[in-house]
Amino acid sequence: MTAANAVAVVLVVGVTMYAVFGGADFGAGFWSLLAGGGDRGRRPRALIDWAIGPVWEANHVWLIFVLVVLWTGFPSAFEAIFSTLFIPLSLAAFGIVLRGAGFAFQHTARRERGRVLATTVFGAASVLTPFFLGTVVGAVAGGRVPVGNAAGDPVTSWFNTLSLVTGVLFVATGAYLASVFLVSDARRAGTPDLERYFVNRALVAAAVTGALAAVGLVALHADAHAVFDGLTSDGLPLVVLSLVCGVGVLVLLRRGAQRGARVLAAGAVVSVIWGWAVAQHPNIVPPSLTVSDAAAPSTTLKAVLIVFGIAVLVVLPSLGLLFTLVQRNLVEETSQPAPPAGSAR
Repeated sequence: MTAANAVAVVLVVGVTMYAVFGGADFGAGFWSLLAGGGDRGRRPRALIDWAIGPVWEANHVWLIFVLVVLWTGFPSAFEAIFSTLFIPLSLAAFGIVLRGAGFAFQHTARRERGRVLATTVFGAASVLTPFFLGTVVGAVAGGRVPVGNAAGDPVTSWFNTLSLVTGVLFVATGAYLASVFLVSDARRAGTPDLERYFVNRALVAAAVTGALAAVGLVALHADAHAVFDGLTSDGLPLVVLSLVCGVGVLVLLRRGAQRGARVLAAGAVVSVIWGWAVAQHPNIVPPSLTVSDAAAPSTTLKAVLIVFGIAVLVVLPSLGLLFTLVQRNLVEETSQPAPPAGSAR
């Protein structure tokens, strides 16, 4: 494997981690937005806050990682993507800022009106941010990002059928991941009513996400035929694996299984991402900018790989420890949701 391809693998690893963990965070905001007001939404929202409170900031490490690797390892691809797609990328960045502010102020605002506003901002930004990130992916896959500085159309490059479908699919995927994760969090919190609440939503989210994925394939066939051909040839085993994982999640949720659903849900998303990467290879920006052509000098690529190795030794154990402490209820930033009325803990 060449150094350029090795750095490309590192880039896909970062995208995968952000899609799973960051996507689940965005999905939690989606369910917070739809939880409703008053007593109806108070307990589901309390579970969401309790589940993501200690980790939601940590998950943005992967976004920063992806940006740095793309900028350092493939500068011409970075230039083309960020100059042509500056509108959706700016909106996504703005959404990340709003989301963080909303999540913080919904816990500190003194007045009820302020808390409601902050909660709404948090939820709305959790929907808009993955949507605009999805339009970026759709624009790249659709070959609407020419090589060069601002060489593509700043609007039609991302405002098209494939990009919009991909954006909605990103939102649905985050909602799907979050609902499955929250089923386990509700079980961990000892709230069986919330466990049933999120099981029902996970089943609906799985159906919607599957339908959108089918629509996305149709859009790919019409708008990004090379990527579609790759998904139905070299990437097909990974697409099938994603489908198998998705069905497995449905079976486990219906049976009330205690373990396995989160792993399979993440596996379904990971398989699609790697299938997409395989389908798009050797291009990093279709239709003509290849990984080798976009790569930085070999000394820079080697430095990126060395830094990645250090990050594996330092960052991954730290994040693993954080998630382990959270899952064992040893880290809390917000109060654990109360059990349903009349139940015993």
